[in-house]
Amino acid sequence: MTAPVLLVIAHGSRDPRHAATVHALTARVRSLRPGLRVETGFLDFDAPSVPQVLERLAARGARDVVALPLLLTRAFHAKSDIPTVLHEALGRLPRLRVRQAEVLGPSPLLNSALERRLHEAGIRPGDRRSTGLVLASAGSTDPEAIAVIAEIARELRHTGWCSVRPAFASATSPAGFPRTEDAVRTLRGEGVRRVAVAPYVIAPGRLPDRIAAGAAGADVLADVLGASPELARLLLTRYDEARVPAARTAVLTA
Repeated sequence: MTAPVLLVIAHGSRDPRHAATVHALTARVRSLRPGLRVETGFLDFDAPSVPQVLERLAARGARDVVALPLLLTRAFHAKSDIPTVLHEALGRLPRLRVRQAEVLGPSPLLNSALERRLHEAGIRPGDRRSTGLVLASAGSTDPEAIAVIAEIARELRHTGWCSVRPAFASATSPAGFPRTEDAVRTLRGEGVRRVAVAPYVIAPGRLPDRIAAGAAGADVLADVLGASPELARLLLTRYDEARVPAARTAVLTA
């Protein structure tokens, strides 16, 4: 049987670095699994749009698609935007079946990708005991997404960092979650000798730039997760999970 097409759904951005990073990531996925058809669709700003990709796939005879949200948490885009876009498109494509895969996080592979970026930025294992870490995510008002970020910060605290603080870049961050610059300032106030900021985001754009600006007072700023090997492997993991019907795999039809 022909394997389902993997459709990676990215948010999109006016920043051209965003799409370039997404395409680099999907290229790495293809290299890990030759023969798998991997397509990319965007919700906004970039082309092609998700409906355009689905229409093209249907016209070329595809019948089975796994739609994978390129998202780190289950917030509004995963719960509302993407299902709505898929349902509307499938209303015009009755022969196409789409399974919506789970979002990427949380996952040990994401933590490994984060550690890779910190290592590339100059952090060594022996540095952790004297280094405070700011886990800087884009931000959300969704309670589930907020809880996930807080839990990841707690997990990282147990890997040797002297302190770990979650922070949000979005202006709509909930009460109790500081901005990146505030988290850096708090760690300094606690007497932490060295501060590192790790962006928990996939691709460059407006919010990652805000994280970078907020990290001006830190000693180390890691890169975004980007097209890391761990992230590419995680995409294939979520794809494989969605191919097998499970309690939380949404099967969408017209």
